[in-house]
Amino acid sequence: MSHSFSYQEAFARNIGWLTPAEQSVLRGKRIAIAGMGGVGGVHLLTLARLGVGAFHIADFDTFDIANFNRQVGAAMSTLGLPKVEVLAGMARDINPELQLATFPGGVNRDNLASFFEGVDLYVDGLDFFAFGARQATFAACARLGIPAITAAPLGMGTAVLNFLPGRMTFEEYFGWGDLPDEEKALRFLVGLAPAGLHAGYLVDPSSINLKEQRGPSTIMGCQLCAGAAATEALKILLNRGPVDAAPRGYHFDAYRNKLVRTWRPGGHRHPLQRLTMMLVKRRRGDQS
Repeated sequence: MSHSFSYQEAFARNIGWLTPAEQSVLRGKRIAIAGMGGVGGVHLLTLARLGVGAFHIADFDTFDIANFNRQVGAAMSTLGLPKVEVLAGMARDINPELQLATFPGGVNRDNLASFFEGVDLYVDGLDFFAFGARQATFAACARLGIPAITAAPLGMGTAVLNFLPGRMTFEEYFGWGDLPDEEKALRFLVGLAPAGLHAGYLVDPSSINLKEQRGPSTIMGCQLCAGAAATEALKILLNRGPVDAAPRGYHFDAYRNKLVRTWRPGGHRHPLQRLTMMLVKRRRGDQS
């Protein structure tokens, strides 16, 4: 039995939370997502099910068995396959009418212009330790006036920051500059989640090693990221409802059943951020 695709039927259950006119607006929007791993892949599929009509997606990596715990495209059938192609196929299986441009070499200075061409919104799906690519993509968004969202999977929760045109930029908030990667990692972690809700239930601190660029992850964190980021995307793209921008953010932790709204005027320069950084470095020194 053959079935034909109908956009209106596929996304009819969105109506009620969206008006038909708003659904039509989302159909005409284009979102860029760099990274198709833990958060990037589920970002794409969530936004495709929301009815967004066009995407630019980038990733240079292939699926490995170590991805199985959290990456929606990782399975025995996809081992060794390019993440960007696997996720493109999954998204087209949801909406065959998608306009989908793939960037199999990942994002870099040579393709940033084409990656962001015609894009209405950027959603960060890069690996936590992809400092160069993250710095370049957010700088491009600030330069081009493209709103950007980062939702980080921390433990069994998510920390969310929006960077909107004309407001505080990613660089102003985190102050990465030309700092060493380990310092960038610390500033990113502390800046994303000043409340640190996830820290109290980490059962094996040795699983985190910023110098070796490794850390634990959960599918719960990734899925919460996608739900939060897609909701922020809906509000931004439809100009509907309040959208907090950096230096304001929030951290929701499902394990602790707790939500904390954060506000760090000045970003990394805020006295509490500087104090937290000092305490984290001291603790790391004591553990080494």
